[in-house]
Amino acid sequence: MLKLIIYSTVQCLFLVSGQIFLKLAMTRTGKFRLTWHFIRELMVNWPLAASGISMLLASLIWFYILKHYEFSVAYPMISISYLFGMLAAIFVFHETIPLIRWVGVFLIMSGVYLVTK
Repeated sequence: MLKLIIYSTVQCLFLVSGQIFLKLAMTRTGKFRLTWHFIRELMVNWPLAASGISMLLASLIWFYILKHYEFSVAYPMISISYLFGMLAAIFVFHETIPLIRWVGVFLIMSGVYLVTK
């Protein structure tokens, strides 16, 4: 079970990193529109490339997890990403997180703990 927790944690770190880079990429672009100018803007947006690489790595680890562990245990482990997402919201995007969201994440993490037992 410890191996699954480690693999899931690393997978979730890549998953959240991909989302962080995607958010950064979208803040660097202008108004969303389906034009060649906007598409060119995306093509030279390094955070968008970093997002794709992070998501690819997360997917490769997820493939390994699915191959070697029961789905009913592996899938809830993705919920670890909620905690990392909240921390990213604070430290990367400087958001204020209300207490009720922390309570929600605590309940989710409690569920992850119960699944691993």
